[in-house]
Amino acid sequence: MAEIDPQAADATMASDLGRRISALRKLEGLTLVKLAALTELSQPFLSQIERGKARPSMASLHRIAQALGTSTPMLLSSASESASASAQAEIDTELVSLVRADEGSMAEQDTGQAKALVAGERAMHPMEFVTRLTDFEEYYEHPHAEFIYVISGVLEVDLADQGIHVLQASDTLYFAGGVRHRWRVRGLWPVRLLMVQAGRSHQ
Repeated sequence: MAEIDPQAADATMASDLGRRISALRKLEGLTLVKLAALTELSQPFLSQIERGKARPSMASLHRIAQALGTSTPMLLSSASESASASAQAEIDTELVSLVRADEGSMAEQDTGQAKALVAGERAMHPMEFVTRLTDFEEYYEHPHAEFIYVISGVLEVDLADQGIHVLQASDTLYFAGGVRHRWRVRGLWPVRLLMVQAGRSHQ
């Protein structure tokens, strides 16, 4: 396979994600002003995201996804539908999605990265996370069930009313939709994990 320029791939991802957010916003009949009010993010920042000029944090992306009636994994998976060849799945049909190791939509941040492991809107949305987040952020909540498998490192998962759980390599955790959740790293090393979220097609 041809060598991929990481900076070019990152710029393509930002552009594709921005276009996806813009398309969903218009589909929902929302203006940037209304989306800003729903997400508590500034209108100029949202405009920059839609134009691929700014990279949202996972917390900001979660707020945007909620306001648009979708989820972060669905946004990232669907963003690759219009991506360049360097970011697309090798196979992306209604029945099959094949994503090679050097393909797929990825969101890079200071605290780690998230990579969509399928392309398009699917019945499930697996993602690979590498996180260095050592402090809890705001709670995430969505209507879709979620499953976590820790590949390496130690992850502390706060499920609010369902308790705090410390996961090590090969530990798994499932929780239903509607359960508030957030995580952070325990120890000095980043955590690598597989997260699978139940999906639905956006209507």
